[in-house]
Amino acid sequence: MILEPPIKKSIERTKKKSIEKPIRKIIRKRVSNVINDNVFLKKIIIKTAGEKVATFISDQVDLTRDKTILLLPFNDEFYDNNNIGVVRTIIDLKIVNHNENIKKYFRYVNNSLPDGGIYVGCVESHTERRRRLFVKYPRFIAPIISVSDFILHRVLPKLVLTKFLYDLFYKKKYNVISKAEILGRLSYAGFEIIGHEKINNLFYFSVIKTKEAVKEKDPNFGIIFKMNRIGENGKIIGVYKVRTMHAYSQYIQDYVVKLNGYNKSGKPYKDFRLTRWGRIIRKFHLDEIPQLLNVLKGELNIVGVRPLSKFGYQSLPEDLQKERIKYKPGCIPPNISLGITGFNQVILAEKIYLRQRKKYGIIINVKYFFMALYNLARRKTSSS
Repeated sequence: MILEPPIKKSIERTKKKSIEKPIRKIIRKRVSNVINDNVFLKKIIIKTAGEKVATFISDQVDLTRDKTILLLPFNDEFYDNNNIGVVRTIIDLKIVNHNENIKKYFRYVNNSLPDGGIYVGCVESHTERRRRLFVKYPRFIAPIISVSDFILHRVLPKLVLTKFLYDLFYKKKYNVISKAEILGRLSYAGFEIIGHEKINNLFYFSVIKTKEAVKEKDPNFGIIFKMNRIGENGKIIGVYKVRTMHAYSQYIQDYVVKLNGYNKSGKPYKDFRLTRWGRIIRKFHLDEIPQLLNVLKGELNIVGVRPLSKFGYQSLPEDLQKERIKYKPGCIPPNISLGITGFNQVILAEKIYLRQRKKYGIIINVKYFFMALYNLARRKTSSS
């Protein structure tokens, strides 16, 4: 379900400078003379979702902006504070989880807004869902129900053999989704994140349209998947990895870095995109093992500069960008071999390696390989 028919029509008609007659009657009956009263609009939000939600929305959106549409979570009704012209702001108090196809839903919202248009919505992430289950059920049984719920709604939908059955029985009812995935899906749909906050055990977000939705194949949900990375001569290659992050996480890497910066390992600090088991897998570098497939395909070396995403590559100094694409990236990066951590130190390690690579040729990789084994054995390095 993309949008419930009355809601879909309300946005389409408003965009066409017209509103369907039955909807117009609802507005006249419910809000009559105060349709352009933004104080009244805030009162509706308070009555529907509470004071904290109204405050969050007021902080994110200027409610005095015209052409704002408010979608309510009951009876598919809406209030529009200016029913003439193109909608510029959509405040959606319907929980996103209830949409059958979230991707199409976000794409439709994107298409309904002009550039710079703002969308505010809410979702129950799997973290909030888990908390709700622990409140709902007795303490001794809540953990069992929580684990069962996780397997049913987070694992089975991702497996090829069980996805069809899950879709058949559950997909049309409720989507269980993570915080990282919902923000990633919004970015994938052409939005830039403004802010987010947990309120009343729901995750509220505000985003602004900066582009059209991404036109590429949907991300893989499998345990082993490919990530687009910049290889030799700037060629884009698909690097195999064990999944350690929630799906769609790659689309918000820049947001996470801007939010928290880098940790001592040169990776995003306080990275909420990581799954619980992903942190353990990364600690022992197990997520890198599938990259051996890239080595067999001739896309990677065993040792070399780390294969980076476009965002990671562009965050490097220009001279380093030009030098590193002269060679194949590697499974084992120079900082592991040199036993140093920290974002600036990772850059320094790459510069040292590239100077030696240029001077001694590929034979230097043998030295760096055994240095890396020594440091890994001593657990002197970390990939977390």
